Amino acid sequence: MDVLVTVMLVVAIALVFDFTNGFHDTANAMATSVATGALKPRVAVTISAVLNLVGAFLSTEVAKTISGGIINEGDGGVAITPVMIFAGLVGAVLWNVATWYLGLPSSSTHALFGGLIGAAIVGAGFDAVNFGAVVSKVLLPALISPLVAGAIALLATYLAYKITKNATIRGSEAGFRHGQTISASLVSLAHGTNDAQKTMGVITLTFIAAGYQQSGTGPQFWVIAACGLAIALGTYLGGWRIIRTVGKRITDITSPQGFAAETSSAATILVSSHLGFALSTTQVTSGSIVGAGLGKKLASVHWNVVGKIAIAWAFTLPAAAIVGGLAAWAASQSTFGLIIVAVLAVAGGLTFYVLSRRHPVTHENVNEDSSAAGDADPAAPTEKAGASA
Repeated sequence: MDVLVTVMLVVAIALVFDFTNGFHDTANAMATSVATGALKPRVAVTISAVLNLVGAFLSTEVAKTISGGIINEGDGGVAITPVMIFAGLVGAVLWNVATWYLGLPSSSTHALFGGLIGAAIVGAGFDAVNFGAVVSKVLLPALISPLVAGAIALLATYLAYKITKNATIRGSEAGFRHGQTISASLVSLAHGTNDAQKTMGVITLTFIAAGYQQSGTGPQFWVIAACGLAIALGTYLGGWRIIRTVGKRITDITSPQGFAAETSSAATILVSSHLGFALSTTQVTSGSIVGAGLGKKLASVHWNVVGKIAIAWAFTLPAAAIVGGLAAWAASQSTFGLIIVAVLAVAGGLTFYVLSRRHPVTHENVNEDSSAAGDADPAAPTEKAGASA
């Protein structure tokens, strides 16, 4: 009975993580379309939510990577317990909520892996983690994918302006805005094929660890449906704070740039999903936007903002690992320790939510920015945002 209760608790917090992943990563698909006015904010998140749900059913390769590749199996089965998985998810959720509050587009993927790795090391030792798979399936794609997406976006932006004579041909701007609707939708679909699967993989790993599912099997249909719905709901609510950072503060983006960035992001994510790479869609999108900014003649990239985002990327995996490890240590002591970890996780999440209400960012003010572009802290709300409630 204790195992069943723990598994149910893991499934619940896994879906909470999936939900936070949704609103944390809405910016990946829709930030540029919202920033350029190609889509109205509410329309954008609705389209993104629906396509995230559809994308969740298209592939399970990434889910299999997580459930059968990152954590080692020994003679006695998977070397990680449901309690450790719960602790790892706590680290991932808290990091997601903290960076959402700060408006930083950090990687939900690396937060998840960091939390799981930290919990596994503390609970079962270094041998519990397949570091070869971590390097080949997580770290290398994390380093390469933003560069690839950025290079494609740079070239696509340059060609777009070259072909349309710096977008002065009649109707070219409107054409690119219509194109953004399609490209942003494709990113949302790709996001569902990659990010929704990560939570499917975690839940499947939990069932395998608890002995409720055979090793080597993929996610069950109800798991796919639940994860798809959770990430879609989070997407619909919209992570407006991060949408503002990605859409307005990395570069002063226009419709041709937005179309190029979204197209390159979608292509990179879809190829990676097919190969089973659990890459960070946030890093891919941010890299594409930087490339699009560089691809336009005389365009400026706000490198101080990019630097802060990069620092958040660097700290994501180890920070989540530390929190996951501490949570695993406390939760594994006793049932009381598990309850304490759950209570502290809820308290931490509610604290960031209450703090965010002091300076809310909504679909009504997401494109407002009274601060000097490139000089403002991505986490700092604007005066207009602070005045609206």
